[in-house]
Amino acid sequence: MVRGQLRLKEQTPGAGRSFPGFFARRFSKCWFAAKDGISLDRNRFGVKRTKMEHNFAKAKAGLLARERYRDRPVARFLSELALATGRAHEFCGLARRTLALMAIRGTQGPVFWIRPVWQPDWLNPDGLMAFIDPGRLIFVEPTRSEDILWSAEEVLRSGAVPVVVADLPSPPKLTPVRRLHLAAENGAERGRAAPFALLLVPGGGGAQGVESRWQFSPRHKLGRTSWRLARLKARGEPPKTWKVEKRGTHYMLAKDASA
Repeated sequence: MVRGQLRLKEQTPGAGRSFPGFFARRFSKCWFAAKDGISLDRNRFGVKRTKMEHNFAKAKAGLLARERYRDRPVARFLSELALATGRAHEFCGLARRTLALMAIRGTQGPVFWIRPVWQPDWLNPDGLMAFIDPGRLIFVEPTRSEDILWSAEEVLRSGAVPVVVADLPSPPKLTPVRRLHLAAENGAERGRAAPFALLLVPGGGGAQGVESRWQFSPRHKLGRTSWRLARLKARGEPPKTWKVEKRGTHYMLAKDASA
């Protein structure tokens, strides 16, 4: 990281520039360069790059970053789908809590479920039995809305649990979501497994900066229990819809992918 620190010293922001934004952009580029041995501004001999060489080095750093993302561990749910660990994901729709329980089902260990104290909706322990052991859930009820994401951040940073669920009254802004990403990555270094966060947002969602966004809606009929699952947003994956059906004690994607 010494090389990256030297480059940071060389690229001190000039007068008239916004320091926080300038520093964030410069630091992200220099971090990739220091980690991969790529200097964006100078070649290996210390000679300043031309504009074409600079663009090539920048593109190479981005490709290496995407390769690291593909190697990120994932948590499987519904047999075929996956959620990247060390990140925050958004679940929306009327059945968002049911989808969260399906995602938790593939993990082990305690789960923190954070909800505001004034929220009238409660999870039914009898209904939980169809998905997970209710004893795995630890409920946290902050009295202020801003403490919901703060609590989730602290739990993720500890690395003590595999999943943190934040049942939110409205979509969060970009900065708190970024803090959740960083906290989950720090928790992966401290804990036995990389944790991830599930943000439950009413309506159609809309949280900024989330790793993925999933919408889950009931499609029950007489004698059949089913849902419609839509992947609205995911890094590296296109939008797609599925039909989820209950078969005995299992919840599986239907063969017909058109929901």
